[in-house]
Amino acid sequence: MLHQESVDAAAKPDYTSVAHKKETALETRRAKVVGLVPAYREAGRIGRVVRGVLAHLGTCLVVDDGSPDATAEEARAAGAVVLRHATNLGKGRALETGFRWVAEQGADGAVCLDGDGQHDPAEIPKFLARLEAEAPDIILGTRRRAGRMPAIRRFTNRFTSEVVSRLAGTRIHDSQSGYRYVSVRAWNLARPRTASYDAESEFLIRAGRRGLVIAEVPVATIYGEEKSKINPFVEPLRFLRLALRYIIGMD
Repeated sequence: MLHQESVDAAAKPDYTSVAHKKETALETRRAKVVGLVPAYREAGRIGRVVRGVLAHLGTCLVVDDGSPDATAEEARAAGAVVLRHATNLGKGRALETGFRWVAEQGADGAVCLDGDGQHDPAEIPKFLARLEAEAPDIILGTRRRAGRMPAIRRFTNRFTSEVVSRLAGTRIHDSQSGYRYVSVRAWNLARPRTASYDAESEFLIRAGRRGLVIAEVPVATIYGEEKSKINPFVEPLRFLRLALRYIIGMD
């Protein structure tokens, strides 16, 4: 006859063991994900972003897209791996350089975020948790509190998200958010051809058309005193040209 304490021990699940296994799985996933920050003229801000990323991920890669200031030096001093373009090539090219390096390191993918502080690195665990739970190809950080977004950006985001959703064949609520997890596999399958900010929209269109799984997590809307580097005249024209290409079937 078993002693009562033995029966109780056998009957109760080992919650400590389960919690340890979950934490180990999360650490394993975290080790296979890199923080990727395309940056241009972010001196004075990039250091905080890098330190925030490194609080949640083992590696932060900054691709300095030809900045004339101390962006690269500040990123390196904060603990980032830094790759530099000799001249400004555009965000799409910076992402391409970044994902080539991420693949060479044998990582599964990268959490991409901007270097100006508009994306809170403290929200990286949301991406990791969704990745651990469902393993989607792409996770978009969807800005839910649109009321804090400047009116022109709010209108532009709604319009572009609707267009991208139709062209991608899947619902995308915030196509302009640069805060996103992208697997190396997804990048290789849906690599954009464009070089500027329109590359982020093109990537989602190509990903949707290739049947890649796109998930979303809510993220904060943060706007400070930083000035947007998006040209309010040139970039909309680039987006319209991109949309036209895919409407007439040039993918």
